[in-house]
Amino acid sequence: MANDRDGKDSQLKRLRRIEGQIRGLQRMVEEDKYCIDILTQVSAATKALQAFSLELLDEHLATCVVNAAAAGGKEAEEKVQEASDAIARLVRS
Repeated sequence: MANDRDGKDSQLKRLRRIEGQIRGLQRMVEEDKYCIDILTQVSAATKALQAFSLELLDEHLATCVVNAAAAGGKEAEEKVQEASDAIARLVRS
């Protein structure tokens, strides 16, 4: 997660916006909105989550992985493997 308060606040703000999008989807279903309109909003929410994930991954690589790599050893190998696994999960989603 973000190391500084501004970064964390920014991430939480983005997640709240995504949460609002999901609530909007729930309302659309409750109100029997047109399926294509709902799918359009699902796509927007999905893209917002993907953008959030990429930002978080970038931060992880720039901090946790870089710091572990500088320290070397088993922790560095583990952090690189974690990042690789996370990238694979994002690519599959």
